[in-house]
This record gives sequence, structure tokens and C-alpha cells, in this order.
Amino acid sequence: MRNILTTLGAAVLAVILVAALMVRAPEPPPANTGDRMATAAEAYVATLGSAERARGTWELDAEQRFDWHYVPWERYGVRLKDMNPEQRTAAHGLLQSVLSSQGYLKATGVMQLEGILGQIEGRPDRRDPEDYYFNIFGAPSEDGSWAWRFEGHHISMNFAASGGALPSVTPAFLGSNPHLVGEGSNTGRRLLGAEEDLARELLALLTDAQLRTVIIEAEAPEDIVTGNARTVELDRFEGLPASAMNDAQRKALMHVIEEYLNNANAEVADAEMQRIHEAGLKNLHFAWAGGTERGEGHYYRIHGPTLLIEYDNVQGGANHVHSVWRDPQNDFGDDLLRRHYEEVEHR
Repeated sequence: MRNILTTLGAAVLAVILVAALMVRAPEPPPANTGDRMATAAEAYVATLGSAERARGTWELDAEQRFDWHYVPWERYGVRLKDMNPEQRTAAHGLLQSVLSSQGYLKATGVMQLEGILGQIEGRPDRRDPEDYYFNIFGAPSEDGSWAWRFEGHHISMNFAASGGALPSVTPAFLGSNPHLVGEGSNTGRRLLGAEEDLARELLALLTDAQLRTVIIEAEAPEDIVTGNARTVELDRFEGLPASAMNDAQRKALMHVIEEYLNNANAEVADAEMQRIHEAGLKNLHFAWAGGTERGEGHYYRIHGPTLLIEYDNVQGGANHVHSVWRDPQNDFGDDLLRRHYEEVEHR
């Protein structure tokens, strides 16, 4: 009897193995971030109806691609609140195709904070955590040129791709209001806390003489200096150059930069860091404006040939943060698209 059962068991196992082999293995995800982003965008666009495509898809050279904002604004595109479950899943998949887990949590955290702010203000109808929009520019593909944006109050993430190159991921704006949640079940939460803490760690390492160079204004500006300009409009570098820092200070500076770059996935972040090194770490400048004590309005900037980071916390009693990562050479994929059109024949 035992031999019969053993034989039957082996036969059943063989059938299971054969069936398993007959099941087609899932296709592996594309290895390149640009390809993954294109695949995710194609899947998202496929979920849209004709009316939604009319609202949220544009030609690549449409003026709307550069019309980015981070304040409450009358926006266009396909709104997250109006999406069905399939569309929501595809839209979030698009975000996850290029953001790191850190960046994705910050992006969704901005939306959550909007709802928290509505409760604090007592007007939840004005602060809708689903009032965020997706727009596609051009036709997503692995070898063509196209772009997309995810935007709403306190967030504007702009992406562009061309050919097989890694995508451009700037301008990338993130804001938080309140910076430190002071009431309710989320008391103590600081969505962009690392952006402040790491900069303060660098500030604490500087000598008195260095601080006199780093602090460019006694009072911080009310907002990031470059605002939502189409291109970075800063006519000079200000503050302390990295060439005048010691090893510990430069290491602290790089930790601040990494916090911003690591909102993109590792492949993109590593490539952007490589560009910064190639442009020369000595060409980076760190500047501060405003008070140096916690709770005082403050602003800092890290500026180099391929990098601009701005952080401002002045509004709302220094409890309202605006931050942005920009690329003076490649915002909106300008350099990426230019090189692609120079290398590839087009009609």
C-alpha cells in the first residue's frame, strides 16, 4: 500500500511540475528606468477614456508643459479624485516607476498633509488630498521623446525622457504645511524634516569665519528665490564654495544633496551624482539666509553647474516649507531632448 501511495504521490507531483512549467512566467520588468517609466505611462494612458485623454494628454512642445506651479491653482489634467481604481493604480505605478520609496512616500505624504491642513484650518473642503493631477506630453515610448508631470498644491514633479537615456526629473518641488504638525493624531510629524536637519548639521560644522561667508542675508526670503520660473535665473554663485570646506564639511554637504537626489530611484540618483562630480565638487556653493536657531525663519541654497537646491521655511511662523531640486542645464529635459534631436534624424 505504501508503494502505491508513493507512486501516486510522485505522479501527482509530476503533474504539478508539468503544469507549473506550462504556465508562462511573467515578463521581467524593463531594466532601464526610462523603459520602466515608458511602460508605466503606456499602461496609464491605456486606462483613459477619450474625454480624459482630451484633458490630460498634450503635444510634447505644448506650452502647458512648462506651466508649472506649486500653489493652490486652477489646474488641468486628469485629477486623481476623478479616477477609477484601475486608473489610480496605473497612475501610482507611474510615480513608482521613477521615484524611490523615499520619494514616493514624500509625494504621497504631501497629499496627506493637505488633508491634515484642512482639518487644522477647519475647512476640509478647501484642502482636498486628492486634488492632484497627471499630464502626459507626447507619446510615451522607450525610444521616443516625451514627458509628464504630477502636480497639485505643494508638489510639482516634472519628468522627461528621450531615447534610451535616463529621464530628467527636474524641476522637482515638494512643500509641507505644517512643517511640524502640532495637533491631532499626527502631532510631531515632519515630512521634510531631514531636509532641515541635515542642513543644520552642516551649518554646525562651519567656523565663525565661514559663517560670515555662508550667511548672505540676515533675513530669509518669503519663498524660494527662483519661484516657478521656466529656467534657473540666478546670475552668480553665493555663499561658501565647497573648495573652502574641510572633509567633514564637504561630507555633510553631500548628505544634504543626497537627501534630494535620493527622491529619485537609485539609477537616476547615482547618475545625477556622477554629473555633479564631473562638474566639480569645488564648484558647489552653500548659502544661508535668516536665523540660525530652530523656529526662526530660514533659507538655504546649494548651487552648482548642474544643481540647484533651494529650501525656505519662513511662512506660517517658520512652519511652512518650500523646497525644490532643479538642474540649470537640464530642467524639463532640455539638454536631454536637445542631444536626442542632434543624434537622431527627424522629419
